[in-house]
Amino acid sequence: MNMSQTGVGGKGGDIIKSTLASVQQGVARADGSLQLTATTLNFSAFNKQFGLGPYSIALAAIAEVTKCWGKGGGILPVTSDGIEITLKDGRSYQFILANPDDWIALLRQPS
Repeated sequence: MNMSQTGVGGKGGDIIKSTLASVQQGVARADGSLQLTATTLNFSAFNKQFGLGPYSIALAAIAEVTKCWGKGGGILPVTSDGIEITLKDGRSYQFILANPDDWIALLRQPS
C-alpha cells in the first residue's frame, strides 16, 4: 500500500513520499512507516518494543541505494521488493516496501 503525502511536516520538512514498510536486520523485522523529506529518510516502527527504529537518515549520508531481497527468518528470500541503503560510514539498512524502483530513483537523486 502506498500512502503518498505532500505538505505534511515531519523530521526534515515536508514529506515528499510515504509508504508502509518493514525494516529488516538479520532475522529481526518490524513493520512501520517510511517517509522521505527533502533532507531525510525517516522510519518509525509501529511496535516500539522490538528496538528497530526509529531511524532518521540524512540523505547526504547515503553512499548507495540498491535493490535487495526480503528474507524470511533472515535467510530464505521471500520477496524482491526490498532496498538496501548503505551509508558513507558503512552502516546499512534494509527496507521491504512497495515500488522499490520508485524509491531507489528518488533516493539516488542528487541533493
